[in-house]
Amino acid sequence: MDTTIQHMPGSLVFKPEAQQTHSVALTDSQGFDLAQRAAKLLAASSLVPVEYQNNIPNCVIALNMAHRLGADPLMVMQNLVVIYGRPSWSSQFLIATVNTCGRFSALRYEFFGTPGTDDWGCRAWAIERATGEKLDGTKITIGLSKTEGWYGKKGSKWQSMPEQMLMYRAGAWWCRAYAPELSMGLHTSDEVSDFIDITPSDNIVEQDVKTGPRRKSESKTEVNDAQEKTQQKVYDQVITPASSTLPQESSSDKPSPGQQAAGASAAATGSGAEKITGGQIKYLTAKLDSFGMKEQGILDRFKVASMGDLTFDQFDTLRADFLAME
Repeated sequence: MDTTIQHMPGSLVFKPEAQQTHSVALTDSQGFDLAQRAAKLLAASSLVPVEYQNNIPNCVIALNMAHRLGADPLMVMQNLVVIYGRPSWSSQFLIATVNTCGRFSALRYEFFGTPGTDDWGCRAWAIERATGEKLDGTKITIGLSKTEGWYGKKGSKWQSMPEQMLMYRAGAWWCRAYAPELSMGLHTSDEVSDFIDITPSDNIVEQDVKTGPRRKSESKTEVNDAQEKTQQKVYDQVITPASSTLPQESSSDKPSPGQQAAGASAAATGSGAEKITGGQIKYLTAKLDSFGMKEQGILDRFKVASMGDLTFDQFDTLRADFLAME
């Protein structure tokens, strides 16, 4: 450490020079180098979510977001959920960010209406510390959830745990109204699940002899737009395998004409009966491991012999269950 000698009456005092510190950043070389070194360490860990394992770019982005929020990087990684290429926060993390930012009191929830009816609802509120003003959030009701299509969506938790969903949605809307900088423009994972509706009928784009019906996310067509390639790469790492890693089947493994016809029929009718991909099986396995759950529980629930026998609809149901547990 560099030091300078400062003369004072009757003594010598060694005074350290001010030491320059650097923080994670994407706009200066030293901050970016620090981000890459930290990202390399995190990417090599088995404790980070699967989206970040062996993925330095994702880790760099998470580090940058953590720095901007003043949050722990691992906490950001555990609560930044990617759904069909769209990053989103877990509701608990967004509410915790408001509670710990220091500008407001902890979020509180006010219920109104009659439970079990469409007018039953909730709104979040907090006190702004600088002014003492009570900040009331938007009223969220069961009727609103039905009007917006959240309540009846397949796999939604609005029917099984409405009180919790009312609080989560009220807290998220309060944050975007009074402190949008804390959410960094992102929705919560349960909101994204409510907004996105991908069904086999509108997502099947081709029928391949070897692999059967394919979703848009699995299309072999080369995408020229750089932004779309980036979004597709994030989706592939979480949900589906990259097209280059699809297993090559031998001629003996090719489906019979009858099986091909059955696959084409399923794609045409959008029945959702086609089986999930290897990437989706990997996603489910990672989630089961993270929650300490057994694969047999899923097999018993859907009465299938193996994970590969699950359908797209069953996968969507499981994904919604995992999001609600996070």
